[in-house]
Amino acid sequence: MLLSLAQWLQTLSPEWGHFRVFQYLTFRAVMAALTALLIGLAAGPYVIRRLRELKIGQPVRGYGMETHLSKSGTPTMGGVLILISIVVSTLLWTDLSNRFVWIVLLVTLGFGAIGWVDDWRKVVNKDPEGMRSREKYFWQSVIGLLAALYLVFSISENSNLRVLELFFNWVGSGFDVNLPPKAGLLLPFIKEVSYPLGVLGFVILTYLVIVGSSNAVNLTDGLDGLAIMPVVMVGSSLGAFAYVVGNAVYSKYLFFPYIPGSGELLIFCSAMMGAGLAFLWFNTHPAQVFMGDVGALALGAALGTIAVIVRQEIVLAIMGGIFVVEALSVMLQVSYFKYTKNKFGQGKRLFKMAPLHHHFEKHGWKETQVVVRFWIITMLLCLVGLSTLKLR
Repeated sequence: MLLSLAQWLQTLSPEWGHFRVFQYLTFRAVMAALTALLIGLAAGPYVIRRLRELKIGQPVRGYGMETHLSKSGTPTMGGVLILISIVVSTLLWTDLSNRFVWIVLLVTLGFGAIGWVDDWRKVVNKDPEGMRSREKYFWQSVIGLLAALYLVFSISENSNLRVLELFFNWVGSGFDVNLPPKAGLLLPFIKEVSYPLGVLGFVILTYLVIVGSSNAVNLTDGLDGLAIMPVVMVGSSLGAFAYVVGNAVYSKYLFFPYIPGSGELLIFCSAMMGAGLAFLWFNTHPAQVFMGDVGALALGAALGTIAVIVRQEIVLAIMGGIFVVEALSVMLQVSYFKYTKNKFGQGKRLFKMAPLHHHFEKHGWKETQVVVRFWIITMLLCLVGLSTLKLR
């Protein structure tokens, strides 16, 4: 919005030439981060106060950690604050004609809506389970598949018109069309290697990345500040990849595919960083507010969508290793329990409690120890992921 205004002012008179600074992506990224940070810090007390007035408090499951019972009633759905900060800041500072920014915003808000319904049922209907898994995954799948179908052609072409042409060509050819190498699966640390996925392979991979990332972040969001800081670090790192992939010179020098328009995602990533830090101000232990599913599902989906656009799905798994391990711990715990129950008549557990952060709490780690140590691990993993920019 501000970019369009600055361009219009420049056309009126040479005296407005200093507004050319708005054309620099790095300037707008910094301003987007600051804007989101200030919005979050300014609106935070009001949002928390309104959540308390509406009695939107977090219910604690009866089978959860005993030390968490004192958190019952803490305002949840604080992810609304994050989403407002991200959306307002992004719309202010991005190029509104950029199709990649819009698809990320729509996916983020779509998953946020799912989380809203889930949280609402928990706090209004007093149901700790919220939206049932089958219903939640259905709507996640709908949004994930629609996004995947758009992205498979959007990444391959440079405009929405060409995206439609490629889509109709795909349908007319009997669902068989060759995609350019930049739509293939890129391997980190390997120079100019891209494995062709085809339309079906790309759609399946994109669906798994978006939905998987969303649920992985949601499972990680179990301790004060545990999920939001890794989201900030991973999102900021993906912003660096977006800047490189969206720049013809840097992408060629670093042997990355050039995807025109993807650089604008740096604005979204910067806004997510600023909004996340503002939320952490209120979410740090002892938390004044929880993000809830409305925030966790939305942020996870945003990370997955950005990773797909900049062709860094594997790097996302590396940098978001904490999210991956947390999700795997739940899957392994449930699978092993069912297997041992069917075979021996009594279910056994691999971990003291899942997700993994509760396992370490059961081992005697304090909540703040788990959170900070997971932050440190995420920081190291992000550095490993960023090293793939050059080590190829």
